[in-house]
Amino acid sequence: MLADQMDTLLKVFVVTALVVIIWRTFRGTRTTPSLRSAAVLVLGDVGRSPRMMYHAESLAENGFETFVIGNRGSKPVPSLMSIPHVHFLYLPNAPKPIPGIPFVVNGPWKVLRQVVSILNVLLFRIPRPPEFIVVQNPPSIPTLALVWIVSLIRGSKVIIDWHNLGYSILALKLGDQHFLVKIAKWFESYFGRVAYAHLFVTNAMHDYLVREWSLKGQKAVLHDRPPSHFHRASPSEMHELSMRLEPTLTMKSLQSFLPNSDPPHSTAFTQIPPSSTDPNPTQRSDRPALLVSSTSWTPDEDFSILLEALQLYEVKAREARGALPKVLMVVTGKGPEREKYMWEVEKLQSGKGSGGDESAWEWVRCVSMWLEPEDYPVLLGSADLGISLHSSSSALDLPMKVVDMFGCGLPVCALNFACLDELVKDGVNGLVFDNAEQLANQMQYLLQSFPRSSTLAGLSAAFNTETQSGTAEWQWGTWQQNWNLVMRPLLLSDVSADMMGPGE
Repeated sequence: MLADQMDTLLKVFVVTALVVIIWRTFRGTRTTPSLRSAAVLVLGDVGRSPRMMYHAESLAENGFETFVIGNRGSKPVPSLMSIPHVHFLYLPNAPKPIPGIPFVVNGPWKVLRQVVSILNVLLFRIPRPPEFIVVQNPPSIPTLALVWIVSLIRGSKVIIDWHNLGYSILALKLGDQHFLVKIAKWFESYFGRVAYAHLFVTNAMHDYLVREWSLKGQKAVLHDRPPSHFHRASPSEMHELSMRLEPTLTMKSLQSFLPNSDPPHSTAFTQIPPSSTDPNPTQRSDRPALLVSSTSWTPDEDFSILLEALQLYEVKAREARGALPKVLMVVTGKGPEREKYMWEVEKLQSGKGSGGDESAWEWVRCVSMWLEPEDYPVLLGSADLGISLHSSSSALDLPMKVVDMFGCGLPVCALNFACLDELVKDGVNGLVFDNAEQLANQMQYLLQSFPRSSTLAGLSAAFNTETQSGTAEWQWGTWQQNWNLVMRPLLLSDVSADMMGPGE
């Protein structure tokens, strides 16, 4: 905890000092930025930053020479890897602490290296000044200060994409009144106040920041939407995915839980009927209900709610004696609390966490997976129900995981918080819960008569584009449609006509 506090304080100190030094060194050397070029800055794993990857893809599709800056890690989405005009400029990973060297030396070295590597890319590795720098927030420190100074030196226009408030995440660890939280809030509000444009993931965040921080610059709400290749999976896609995932579902706890399979003729979820002349797979009537939750395994997502709900469902399913289906709960994502909670899952499934072997789970299994980018939307499109545990540190952002689920036609049960109704319409495209008992009741309600549940089918119907039209309560679209409507006018409003392509 002390190391985290010192790290935050050092970042603020080092960045502020460097901003002053660099500004005094480079003032007066400003050059003209290159039109139709943009830098997308992610202080983190590029492959785990979907919204920023979608920004980069949309920029490139609109003719912008696009530089994606961030850390190497998870593989970016395939469409971004193949599109022209996209250049990946990876930052070096943070150095490991030198053994035997005290934190007062290791800490500043780590922060200094991070700051220098970002400035090196933005000032020197991008050959000409980009017209726009799109930066996500959080993290706020050090990126907001660095893009501010780069904009002064190179003349680039900064667009801050407000995903959440960085200081509110720090407050989860330290408390609202901690002096470091107050410093982080000052840093974020000072360097984030002025930009060419501000994007917000919710109306609530827009209203709060405009009111509390008096933001300067153009402002627009750009709700998260999935890319166009997210869709409901066909039985053939489900069958192929099930065969690819079969080797990962061989753990002992699943051996007697899943229906027998015989690849390539059948999997636990799909089959090619042996007596049929149609070679296309179909879904098995004896399959378990497939539930999916995507999590970052962080404190703002209380996984214990899901564990308690699964335990309650297990009890209800035993009492129902076959009226409720088996449930396979797949949890995707990486994060710091994964090992802790999956150990709890193992104890519950084996009966060691709830009073003896007679209490071992019979109707529920929970597994953790990390999927390739191309498999993730197919899993969502194959699932029967999504679960969101996101609660938001600021109560101003929305869970991207629910956006992905909706893009794949998957209704959700979502943990309630202040602005959730901007995305989840209770009783229309999902259900909203406040505690584990409510979630367990919703699972029971939606899965009755599975796989022919009329209540689940009613929620799924909200994603039928034909039934959506004319319904003011619930409208949907793709990322591309939303981006072109909101973001494109901000980028092209001051580009001269002779620089624009045909039809623009």
